[in-house]
Amino acid sequence: MAEAWIGLGSNLGPRREHLRAALVELWRIGQVLQVSSLCETEPVGATRQGGFLNAALCLKTHLPPRALLEELLRIEAGRGRVRGERNGPRTLDLDLLFYDDAVIEEDGLQVPHPRLHERRFVLVPLCELAPGLRHPVLKRGLGDLLEAVEDRSSVIEVERSTDWVEGTRPAC
Repeated sequence: MAEAWIGLGSNLGPRREHLRAALVELWRIGQVLQVSSLCETEPVGATRQGGFLNAALCLKTHLPPRALLEELLRIEAGRGRVRGERNGPRTLDLDLLFYDDAVIEEDGLQVPHPRLHERRFVLVPLCELAPGLRHPVLKRGLGDLLEAVEDRSSVIEVERSTDWVEGTRPAC
């Protein structure tokens, strides 16, 4: 089984509920090992939109990377995600950030995520979980990448993982 690191985000509708629903779905395709706190973050790119709630998690899964990406897209669509403007508003955004230490460059699938090292809203929740995790291309730990990131946008913890995750894990 592989460890996949996934970034979660939402800035439309009931943001927290979109993220909680995604977490429930992710439990159906693997074992959620760790989940970060929820962070309120500023939008990147198209700034005429509301702020995001962002988080990160580690999922142990038997799915290969392409199948996992397809599941992430299915979960997004199930929460009303419509792909339009790049970096535009969205009900749910699920990004495959890392898949073990794999480096994948295929049509429609890049792992590690090509911009994760440039974005505070990704690095802050990831560093909460695994600051020593090494980027397989850049050969640097996430904590080092966070210290070096030029992005100075606001990332504010608003809810501990123990609170927002409660009740999302399926009963045994």
